[in-house]
Amino acid sequence: MTPPRRRYATDLTDREWALLAPLIPAPKPGGRPAVHDRRELVNAMLYLVRAGCAWRLLPHDFPPWQSVYHYWRIWRREGRWERVLARLREQERLRQGRHPTPTPTPSAVVLDSQSVKTTEKGGRTASTVPRS
Repeated sequence: MTPPRRRYATDLTDREWALLAPLIPAPKPGGRPAVHDRRELVNAMLYLVRAGCAWRLLPHDFPPWQSVYHYWRIWRREGRWERVLARLREQERLRQGRHPTPTPTPSAVVLDSQSVKTTEKGGRTASTVPRS
């Protein structure tokens, strides 16, 4: 049996996993049994997102980077992450006593209308002089 790996700051707590686990697909029945725990795959993905590192730089105490990338890619293509975010958003809105919305409609908008100066003079005087 493999000793438990050390915990990373990006790892899901038991409470967070309890919310997320029903949204992550279980291994398909039949065929080979799953080699890697779904929670460990998600923890590895969260580590990559937070660290911003390359797939190949994933620490060795996570499942192999090829396996993590394989599941990330499948779940991204099938829209799994969008559905996870939508479900978690609904749960949070209900927890706050708000109406769960089926589509992500913002409840607030921030606009920034800052102007940026390019030169003091502007016009033709700001351009470079042609060489002769």
